[in-house]
Amino acid sequence: MQQLHALLQDGSRVAIAAASGMGGIGKTELAWQYANFHREHNTYPAGIWWLFVRDNDLAPQVLQKALRMGIQPPDTLDNLEERLQFCYQEWAKKTSGNALLVLDDVSDYRAVQPLLPRNPRFKVLLTARQIVPPPVGCLPLKVLKPEAALNLLRLTAGDLPGNGLGRIDAQLEDAQALCQWLDYLPLGIELVGRYLRRKRALSLAEMLERLQSQRLEARALQEAEAGMTARRGVVAAFELSWAELKPPARTLGCLLSVFAQAPIPWELVAECLPDWDEEELEDCRDYELLEQSLLSLVEDESSDPAQSGLVQPRYQLHALIREFFAVKLQERADAEDLRRSFALALTVVAKTIPQTVTLEVQQRVKEALPHLEVVAEQWSHLLEDSTDAMGSFTVLAWVAEGQSLWAEAEKWFKACLQMTEKCCGADHPNTAMSLNNLALLYYAMGRYPKAEPLYVRSLAIREQKLGAEHPYTAMSLNNLAALYCAMGRYPEAEPLYVRSLSIYEQQLGAEHPDTALSLNNLAELYKAMGRYAEAEPLYVRSLAIREQKLGAEHPYTASSLNNLAELYYGMRRYQEAEPLYVRSLSINELLFGADHPHTATSLNNLAELYRAMGSYPEAERLYVRSLSIYEQQLGADHPNTAKSLNNLAGLYESMGRYPEAEPLYVRSLSINEQQLGADHPHTATSLNNLANLYHAMGRYPEAEPLLVRSLTINEQQFGADHPTTAMSLNNLAWLYYAMGRYPEAEPFFLGALEILFNQLGKNHPNTQRVCRNFINFLQQAISTGQDSKLSQHPTTQAMLKRVRETE
Repeated sequence: MQQLHALLQDGSRVAIAAASGMGGIGKTELAWQYANFHREHNTYPAGIWWLFVRDNDLAPQVLQKALRMGIQPPDTLDNLEERLQFCYQEWAKKTSGNALLVLDDVSDYRAVQPLLPRNPRFKVLLTARQIVPPPVGCLPLKVLKPEAALNLLRLTAGDLPGNGLGRIDAQLEDAQALCQWLDYLPLGIELVGRYLRRKRALSLAEMLERLQSQRLEARALQEAEAGMTARRGVVAAFELSWAELKPPARTLGCLLSVFAQAPIPWELVAECLPDWDEEELEDCRDYELLEQSLLSLVEDESSDPAQSGLVQPRYQLHALIREFFAVKLQERADAEDLRRSFALALTVVAKTIPQTVTLEVQQRVKEALPHLEVVAEQWSHLLEDSTDAMGSFTVLAWVAEGQSLWAEAEKWFKACLQMTEKCCGADHPNTAMSLNNLALLYYAMGRYPKAEPLYVRSLAIREQKLGAEHPYTAMSLNNLAALYCAMGRYPEAEPLYVRSLSIYEQQLGAEHPDTALSLNNLAELYKAMGRYAEAEPLYVRSLAIREQKLGAEHPYTASSLNNLAELYYGMRRYQEAEPLYVRSLSINELLFGADHPHTATSLNNLAELYRAMGSYPEAERLYVRSLSIYEQQLGADHPNTAKSLNNLAGLYESMGRYPEAEPLYVRSLSINEQQLGADHPHTATSLNNLANLYHAMGRYPEAEPLLVRSLTINEQQFGADHPTTAMSLNNLAWLYYAMGRYPEAEPFFLGALEILFNQLGKNHPNTQRVCRNFINFLQQAISTGQDSKLSQHPTTQAMLKRVRETE
């Protein structure tokens, strides 16, 4: 331990290694004892992370642990190495002193080397079966010295000091021969010692004979291509312990080898053995495997020495024993049945994971996730239900998406698509669903160009395989229309929504809930286009269907109430909007609870209304409560938290409380940049809102670069003719106008008006707003004598004429 610590202080990276390919020498145990000792003594105040590397990718584990610290690399960092370095640097900023990163069972140092921290404050400890080359410092573990081996045998066999001449010393020559035959490997000696403790009447000479009798069988095991790399003595000790196990315990051991190399909750094991009675389960859990030292009990469910206070028992297989059990599983006739049982049990867990993954859900399922990954990567083909086969991929993506781990979510959705294409075919409905799910992710990420071809292909498959009038075809039409709506391509969106609605009405009926959804979505389009008179009856009809078919207190009814209220809010019919918002909030509180994200959304929307009505104290109370729920349930750095921060800041801005608004806007922008990316539309909104605050505060030089950057993002994401781009042009023009830079303001006003007239029409509120701004601008230019080159320009005159027509 002292030698290891000295090496770590001299350099940042040290490997605990063994002679080539040797397992069972105690590498992990030494690392574990070192980490526990120095955690207790706070040697690494910045924290200790323990990561299993051999069967798990390093990068996702680092990203997951970083997220628990509130660290999320920005989406703009596509390079995996850069994303991890960002995590390490943010970890360093949040802490002081050194940190320890333990990588257990590294098989290929060259593969993990680029992913390790470069900051010298991070000490990296690896365990490896191969000697790791320089510049990594190496502590090669050799086999135990004869006397140390005897001491370990005495300890594990139950020869306690002070009890006189013990069993080992009474048969010292045989004990020495036994240790030598075991190659002085700690794992083999420990296994044999525990065996001797149970077999008090067994002499050491007989013990050696038993081991030697297992040698031929062990040789076949050693030569298997299952990765068994322990020496003959360890394998023979495994075999001897295996021979002592009752059939249920053998079955259990083989089953455990299917799990990931991670802590295994016993409840999950029991779910894999539904036909076992309680007695069989209790025997295996409490006695046989533990007594045989083939299974270890870990009190820390995360297997992370840096964490404490977690006392739920979890079980852990030594890597070599897991390999041993895997070889035994291959020999069983029921191997596929055990794997299928494992896959089915994890599928049950997957079905409990909702699409909205709160912190509570993350905490509840986190210990099942590495095992769920095994199902997705290895055993999904054993699930006869194709939807179940897709389920493990989908929920892993949802969990990642819920933590804003976009790259991780994308990996799982892509893997699901690859699986369905391989197993079902490129034009199978399951493949269409996989395409749709990946497109939905890109939609959420604001990567609209990447989403479009996936939606188009999904639609084509469904039309071909299911028919032009199938409800799933209607779903694809709806999703593609929603994308076009977000991109401002309203003329393309409308016929898709109309066709989707027609299919639902014809196939499912005019009063079906899916028809209500389609009515709602078409209304959303009309609302975005400012066609309020057309949107209202669709919202009203959608609400009526949901109340009648689903009930007055159904979540979808709450959604319809909210959406109709938003329409009235946009039409400034505040008195009609308020009772709808209040009722929607009441339903969400009743169904989901006072602290659910859905409730937070309702609180936020009602607060928006009170803000517009000038009821600032009431709005503030609701905004603050909404923000608190998002922070507690989704995390301090979740995009929904960013939105809530933004809205509370907007309220303070409206109240003239600028010093309170600024840090909220800044924090909202920081979250969106880190979680969604520097070029996401929500980031553009945050930039715009912070700039408008600076504008109101007269801090024009700070506002301008933010507005320019916001405009650039909107042009890139939505296109030069999108209404959102028009509003960015208007805001920048308004700033230049305030700064007296009239020649620069004019073309931006003209550009904004041209887009709004063409895309939304003269009666849309945004068009009306920019028209008023333009008139004020020209009037101010005339009053200051700066209009000689502005108002007389033919383009300006033509636009002014169009503007006058709206009055």
